[in-house]
Amino acid sequence: MIRRDRPRRRARVKCRVQVKCRVQAVVLAVAVVSLAACSGAPILANPPVVRPTAPAPSATPPRPADPIQVELPRDDAPHDRLTEWWYFTGHLRDEAGGRWGFEFVVFRAERGLFPVTWASHFALTDEAGGRFGYAQRTEVGPQVARNPGDSGFSLAVQGTPGGAGTDETAWRMGGSSTATLGGSTARLGATAGPDEVDGGIPEGFGLDLLLRTGRPAALHDEDGWIDFGPAGGSYYYSRTRMHAQGALFLGDRLLSVEGTAWFDHQWGDFISVGGGGWDWFAVNLDDGTDLTLSLVRDTDGSYPLVYGTLVEADGIARHLPREAFTVGVTDRWTSPHTGADYPAGWRLSIPGEDLEIRLHPTVVDQELDTRASTGVVYWEGSQVVRATRGEEPLGGEGYVELTGYAPAGLATRD
Repeated sequence: MIRRDRPRRRARVKCRVQVKCRVQAVVLAVAVVSLAACSGAPILANPPVVRPTAPAPSATPPRPADPIQVELPRDDAPHDRLTEWWYFTGHLRDEAGGRWGFEFVVFRAERGLFPVTWASHFALTDEAGGRFGYAQRTEVGPQVARNPGDSGFSLAVQGTPGGAGTDETAWRMGGSSTATLGGSTARLGATAGPDEVDGGIPEGFGLDLLLRTGRPAALHDEDGWIDFGPAGGSYYYSRTRMHAQGALFLGDRLLSVEGTAWFDHQWGDFISVGGGGWDWFAVNLDDGTDLTLSLVRDTDGSYPLVYGTLVEADGIARHLPREAFTVGVTDRWTSPHTGADYPAGWRLSIPGEDLEIRLHPTVVDQELDTRASTGVVYWEGSQVVRATRGEEPLGGEGYVELTGYAPAGLATRD
């Protein structure tokens, strides 16, 4: 059952806590997509709109006070909350020995009486070729959420006014838990044509993947509820190790691929309130251990919220408080596109596990300029993983996300 008395968490979160867990700062910018309606103009360049007249209040019953128990597959589906996202990252191998990282995310935002607003990012890293490309879409209206049946989620982002495209052109994401807190399946399908892609894969790219796992969902902070104090709170669970199989498209080329994926689902009544950004780490080790760490910065450079989750090889998840681990930066990189100065190498240490992990980007330039959809510039990319547990070396795979490093007043990306 959910614990109602949570003094440990409320004590650790200062009044100025900055909401993390996944791309919180973007949700404030996502909300302004509704201001653009279907005009086709740059989202942040639209003039203010007249707020619609509020309808008469309905007689809907009040929502139970947070937190309530996370229940799957019910909570795979969209929620009537201010902010929500479904977030996949992963690592794929093709039959010729190529290695590929990918990111595919759908954001959902509700803001008052404006229509529900969506944004999606899709990125591919060619690790062997040293290339990275990404694309982004926005859409307004409830049509993005399809009816998947009894449970789960089914999302289709057309990126066209009113969802006027076809299912063949939509970016599709769907899935469901197979039992309460048990295994899960998901299906991903998206293609970004040459006219949509920014970065170093100009021929365009796409994925069609089936994902499966028998592991239970990892509920972060023990019960799936992250308390942000005065900033609100968020429900958050992950599928940290899903088997992926399917096809990768590169221009006219079709490659069979197989690998692993990491899935995050987060929702709640929260909006980012400024902040200094965050560093997020997701690592799958070859011994079956999975690790995620979140370090959220305030505007003064302090870290009001630091936590992690370690999933053992048997699928049991354990909360890691800030004193359980350290994160050190070992290298840096300056973006030639935006001038942002990013960390570009890390040493993660978990003394209680006798575990040390070193991370370095597979491709240093994995920066996404998503100001056209969510108003932010961030870095998210696949990693080279070298770890030791005691004296034993370990390999693995990882992803890192970095926000808050891009300077204000950026020029247009080259």
